[in-house]
Amino acid sequence: MQKGYKARIYPTKEQQIIIKQTFGACRYVYNYFLAERIRAYKEEGVCLSCYQTQKQLTALKRDKDHLWLAGIDSMALQESLKNLDRAYKNFFDGNARFARFHSKHGKQAFRTRNQDNGIRIVGNRIKIPRIGFVKFKGVKKFTGRILNATISMACSGKYYISLCVEQDDALLINGGGMIGLDVGIKEFYTDSNGNIISNPRTYRKHEKKLVREQRNLSRKQKDSNNRKKQRIRLAVQYEKVTNIRKDFLHKLSHTLAIENQVVCVENLNIKGMLKNRHLAKSISDVSWSEFFRQLAYKTKMYGGIVVKVPTFYPSSQICSCCGYQNPIIKSLAIRAWDCPKCGIHHDRDRNAAINILNKGLEILES
Repeated sequence: MQKGYKARIYPTKEQQIIIKQTFGACRYVYNYFLAERIRAYKEEGVCLSCYQTQKQLTALKRDKDHLWLAGIDSMALQESLKNLDRAYKNFFDGNARFARFHSKHGKQAFRTRNQDNGIRIVGNRIKIPRIGFVKFKGVKKFTGRILNATISMACSGKYYISLCVEQDDALLINGGGMIGLDVGIKEFYTDSNGNIISNPRTYRKHEKKLVREQRNLSRKQKDSNNRKKQRIRLAVQYEKVTNIRKDFLHKLSHTLAIENQVVCVENLNIKGMLKNRHLAKSISDVSWSEFFRQLAYKTKMYGGIVVKVPTFYPSSQICSCCGYQNPIIKSLAIRAWDCPKCGIHHDRDRNAAINILNKGLEILES
């Protein structure tokens, strides 16, 4: 299996210059050949392949106006063309919109391959092609073969490296439990066992500080040094919010994965829900999509499975004891109700979680 490891790196000033030059070169190659593929299709009716663009890149390096590309890691430039080809495939498969030109503003990244042990770890330093040994921190010890590395620079100016490592399939064992989850905005989720996880509301808690930093940025003169400093302050605050949210989601999804064999969740239309202007900010803050993504790959890693219950399954309206469907419960204002048929008292969220679990097990058996 292939697994990713991410760490922060601390390049010297000289190494930062080389990294930034590689960022710029990869961005230039991507944009140059995106324009070339568009031109070739419009004028000649030809769709250039990745192999053809790589051949053109070799010729481009010999051009007197592009000799500076020869000093850049060739594998990073080739990977940039592979990214462009992947963007085209995603577009034609209907998974993404048409490829866009890359900007020098915002997050920057490039990927390079591990050839002839060009990427290796020695102590607390990692060897990167054309850059040399760079101090890094944050990766635990691992076994396996490094396939490639992605070096990135966040908007805050921090540098990171992501390693793609090929490892032997490990047999990880889970606790064998079965659980249903009813996610929400007020509470992050309520499970079928009656446990309630509070929503950390990460963005809401830091919103005042973000607004203040954004306001300070808007007051700075364009292209001034003070504006550049303030932009970094704002980026640091956004990065802090992101890290807090990711930490919460990783810990929660990991706990669920190691404790359960079957995890049943709703197949929510999150993209459609975000069109509700009253709830869009709260839905984005709670990060259901990222939570479900992490839960899916972690449960698979531990030998479990995530079962998605159909979107329009009325989990909140059905009595988990007798199966009676109460249409009055459509209103979100009703948080608890008594079943008119069997008389049992239900908490709305826990009852929904139990129904999601039952429906998920039914889908699994069929």
